[in-house]
Amino acid sequence: MKITSIEPILVAIPYDHGGPKAADLTGKVRNTLDALYVKVETDAGITGWGEAFGFGACALTHAAYERFLNPMAIGRDIGADASGIEALNADLLRRSCNAGRNGPVIYAIAGLDVALWDIRGKVLGKPVHKLLNPASRDTMPVYASLLRLNTPEAVAKVTRAALDRGYRHIKLHERTVECVAAAREVCGPDIPLMLDTNCQWTPDEALAMAKKLAPFDLAWLEEPVNPPDDYASLAWLRREQDIPIAAGENLGNRFDCAHAIEAGALDVMQPDAIKMGGITEMWKALEHAYAKGVRVEPHSPFHGPGWIAGVHIVSAMQQDALCEFYYADLEAAPCGDMIYPQNGMMPAPQGPGLGIDGDEDILARYRII
Repeated sequence: MKITSIEPILVAIPYDHGGPKAADLTGKVRNTLDALYVKVETDAGITGWGEAFGFGACALTHAAYERFLNPMAIGRDIGADASGIEALNADLLRRSCNAGRNGPVIYAIAGLDVALWDIRGKVLGKPVHKLLNPASRDTMPVYASLLRLNTPEAVAKVTRAALDRGYRHIKLHERTVECVAAAREVCGPDIPLMLDTNCQWTPDEALAMAKKLAPFDLAWLEEPVNPPDDYASLAWLRREQDIPIAAGENLGNRFDCAHAIEAGALDVMQPDAIKMGGITEMWKALEHAYAKGVRVEPHSPFHGPGWIAGVHIVSAMQQDALCEFYYADLEAAPCGDMIYPQNGMMPAPQGPGLGIDGDEDILARYRII
């Protein structure tokens, strides 16, 4: 079975998350959530869906397909049952090394890899999580990953709304003690609360903030240091205070994961399948983490095939873990309403492959490239 077409589809979909919308990297208010869907077709007539990271990098990753990856991947044989995914993934990673071991080219490979796992499941008539682990879980708890809200009032309002929807784990993307305090007051003492600062602070600033945040009993402090691959500073921060340190969404490949673990930088590793080369590469990273006794909580704040791929991975993992859902309602969901957790839980899809397909009418309506 050969790959005959790889089509990256960049969409911008209006959303509502119950609070004021934050600015993007250019300072403009972000009224849409951008996503890069990937449609892969084969000469066997089987279509697979993937997603490639993502957010501000979408346009660069789109260009990586057309300028770099598609000429290498279209026409490649993945075997009658798509069992050649791992070999193709390894070859593409090898050929792309001069384009970087992280970033848009790796994201593009990841989107293709997810789509090929979707195809493999469809050929074999099994969901991806059963291909990864026949003893996979049927249902997983989900944490509401709130978009940045910036004020204590907005944080309190949206946190309360998430709890009302049945979520029992909340993650903030805030940068002030006041916002964390507002969330903890709404959650009470028993709801796990996490904080992601998106690499906001210097090491000294991170330590000072961690000490101020200590009374709020955070389950983890995520990416507190800039740059994200300053593993020595993360390891130092772990030693100097008591909040567990989480990071990993910016790890570009399984060797980055190993380096972070060996540096003692992580209490919680958070790799992302559609950033680090796909399900194939991420699964190898997870196996290394298990062997080293490191807790894993996959990163997957998306609404399309990337989110669903994350659900399959959490279902199949050796460790119990949470699914991360980007807490927002899309104006229209290209993968259907099955993307939304119910009462803070997410079932593992039982259809073949990812168990979803892209709605091409919706994708066409919101397509920008």
